Amino acid sequence: MRKLLLSLSCLLLLTGVTYAVDAVFVKFDAEKKELTVKEGDKDNVYKITDKTKVSIVDKDGNATAGELKLLEKAKAGKTKIEILTDKDVVTEIKMKKKK
Repeated sequence: MRKLLLSLSCLLLLTGVTYAVDAVFVKFDAEKKELTVKEGDKDNVYKITDKTKVSIVDKDGNATAGELKLLEKAKAGKTKIEILTDKDVVTEIKMKKKK
């Protein structure tokens, strides 16, 4: 019983560190490696690292690998993205494939 409770508490702690956010792309600064997104009424700035994964999701939900260069082509205020963050660092970016 103790092992079960300990494992559940560890699981809850680990899931609280990383969370997904649906956001609207605002701008990407490649020199500073910063991504600005709009979440609700608020603009937030996140850091991008070399370990950040970028993927493109098609209408069937299949993901393919992408590059950070895709962010330079994204339209400000119109491109919806999903980001997984660890505090203020982006670990993964998912973009929907354009029609």
